[in-house]
Amino acid sequence: MEKKLSEFTVGDEGTVKSVSGEGRIRRRLFDMGITPDAKIVMRKLAPLGDPMEVTVRGYELTLRKTEADCVIMTVAD
Repeated sequence: MEKKLSEFTVGDEGTVKSVSGEGRIRRRLFDMGITPDAKIVMRKLAPLGDPMEVTVRGYELTLRKTEADCVIMTVAD
C-alpha cells in the first residue's frame, strides 16, 4: 500500500518509494537522507500536525508537512 509521509501517524513505518516536488525541496530531502528505499519511522507529531519528527538512517529529522507531502511511502498492510 502507498501513502504520503504526511499521512503517517505516530508509530507508522515504511520505505520511501519516490520523492517528488520542485527542485529545491527535492534536493533538500535527498540531502537529508530521504532517498528511495530508505526506511522511515514516524516518532512525534506536533499538536497542530506540523512539524513532524521521523527517524531515517539512524537519526531524528524534523520535517514540515509540505516537505512530507513530497515523499511517497510503501507501507505493509
